[in-house]
Parts: sequence; C-alpha cells; structure tokens
Amino acid sequence: REINLKMKPLKIGDVTVRVPIIQGGMGVAISLSGLASAVANEGGIGVISAVGIGMIEPDYIKNFRNANKRALKKEIQKARELSPRGVIGVNLMVAASDFNDLLKVAIDEKIDVVFISAGLPLNFPIEILENSKVKIIPKVSSARATNLIFKYWSNNYNRVPDGIVIEGPLSGGHQGYKKEELENPKIKLSDLIEETVKVLKPFEEQFEKEIPVIAAGGIYTGIDIYNIMQYGAKGVGMGSRFVPTYECDADEEFKKSYISAKEEDIAIIDSPVGLPARVIKNDFVNDILNGIKKPVKCPWKCLKTCNYKEVSFCIAQALFNAAQGKMEEGFAFAGTNAYLTDKLQSVRDIFEELITAYNNIAQLKEKLV
Repeated sequence: REINLKMKPLKIGDVTVRVPIIQGGMGVAISLSGLASAVANEGGIGVISAVGIGMIEPDYIKNFRNANKRALKKEIQKARELSPRGVIGVNLMVAASDFNDLLKVAIDEKIDVVFISAGLPLNFPIEILENSKVKIIPKVSSARATNLIFKYWSNNYNRVPDGIVIEGPLSGGHQGYKKEELENPKIKLSDLIEETVKVLKPFEEQFEKEIPVIAAGGIYTGIDIYNIMQYGAKGVGMGSRFVPTYECDADEEFKKSYISAKEEDIAIIDSPVGLPARVIKNDFVNDILNGIKKPVKCPWKCLKTCNYKEVSFCIAQALFNAAQGKMEEGFAFAGTNAYLTDKLQSVRDIFEELITAYNNIAQLKEKLV
C-alpha cells in the first residue's frame, strides 16, 4: 500500500524510518507488542514501554525483577513476529531500579532503538553496547540537558547517542518541568527544537554523523508535524494520538476515558515520584487532588526516587489498574490534546489522516513560495 509521502524519512544512523512518526512508549501496559507492531507496520517506529511491564506476568508480586525481564523479552519477540520488517523500539526509564537489566534484555533481543527517559543516561553501562547495532536515543526537555549528555558521552565514551527526543510541556504523564512551567506559554516546543539543533551541530561535526532531533509533546495532527519540522525536527513523537486505537494494548475502558474526555478534564497532579503529571480527571484523581490517601503495598521498589512509606498512592499500581480497565482504582496519563479524539480508530487510519494533512499543507506552502 503506497501513500504519496511528502515527509522525509527519518534516518538514525543506518536505520531508515519511512514515516518519521515515533509512537510514544506508554506505561504501564498501554503500549506493548500490539500497538508497537501496528505502528511499525505503517512505517513509523513502534515502541514498547518497559516501565512496570512485569505486572502483566502472574508472579510479578513475588518476583518483580524476573517478571520484568521475562515480559519485556516476550513482548519484543511478539512485536517482531507481528512486524518482521518494521522498526521496533523500547522505552526504558533511568529512574527504574532495574534499568541495566532491562537494557541488557533489549540489546540481547536486538531491538532497533532504545529510548531513554526519566533521568539522564550518565554513568551508562556502555560496555553492553559492544558489537551492538542498537540505537540509543535519550528523551529530555531542554537543549541544556542534551548538551550535558552529549558532552559526557563524548568525553567519557568517545561516542554520542544516535538522536535526541525533546519533549515539550504539553505531553502526557510525568513532566520534566516544574508545575508553574507547564502553564507558561513562553516555553514553546519550537524554541526548544531550534536550541537543540544548534547544540548538536558541533557533535555532528566531531563524530561525522547526522544526529536527528525528534519533537514530542502536544503534537496531534499532520499540520502539527509539518509546523514543528520547519524548526529542524526530523521526526515526531506521538503518544496520546495512538491510545484510542483498536490496536492499543490497554483495556476498552481506558480508551473510553480518552474518547469521553473534555478539555477541562485534562489535569495536573503531583506524582509520588516527585514530579507533576498530566492525567485525565476521574474520581480517583479527584481523591488525590483532595488529599485522600490510598493504601500502598509495595512488593518491590520499582523506582529509585519513590519513598513508598510516605506516598499517598502507588503510581505503578494506579496506572496498571487503569490499563486493565479498573478506572475506579487508577487513571490515564494523557497529553494536553488527548480530548480531541471522539472515536476509536485503527492505527492505519491515523497514519492516513496524518500523512494526508501533512501533504496538503506542504503542497499549499509550495504553491505560495
């Protein structure tokens, strides 16, 4: 199936992504092999979220570390079966206690791309990358953080990551911004992209390779994609857009929370991990906003930054409950524009919509030039 494509492919070293759209890695158990393979089959990068992935295994309470490794391996293999020629990625969190274990699984399984979020990948176990073709792409929220990572890698490992994702303040889930910054209209994704492109120039020259900047956070339409690419982005990350799809791995009730959400239902809460988080309001969220504590049982300290004895609820359990459709015991993470959807769609339909809108505006701009 061929669609006339005006978007340029995304090149990450020797990996070519035909459609420069990266599906966001959404945990817990929202983007697994089902969604990732569907996106990869449309020519984008399908991403499996490794955060709390072991919770889909029956023995996770007794054996969380092994359950995580086992589940990640299974989901990568399933995604490969469903999309043998597609580009498949994994999203790993530096803040996860078993980051190194999961990184090793991803590399052993010859994943195409590892996206690294929730912390800066300094003191990286670089030896794991020996003889590996896996591409490493950190996800950060500023040009400053980008510079820090690339300088550290350049000085200590004599190599640099293969790309960078810059996530602006309109994204869903945990934010790399202070609460007051999320409401600040002066923080624009377009500025962040331009600043990052400049920061990466000397590293591109030093290592003689192109380092693509990928823009994420609030991108929802083909016009959004076109506009942000005018500032130097070579690809886009999209999470919320792919939740209300048949192929998304979450329960139908989770998807319905997106479809029925209105603009005023998108709210910011304080997460137990010490960061603001963007969510869709429901009764559980209202309880949190009103200071009502939920009982916390911690089978295993999954996040380095979480003090489970003091938190008002367990973020991993709340997210997993929601993914299973128990919305009264959890909630959905969502980006600023998540409310724009009003129906379930296939991943294919979404790609066609995005590409058509992109092509239309690109043609229009060409005529005006």
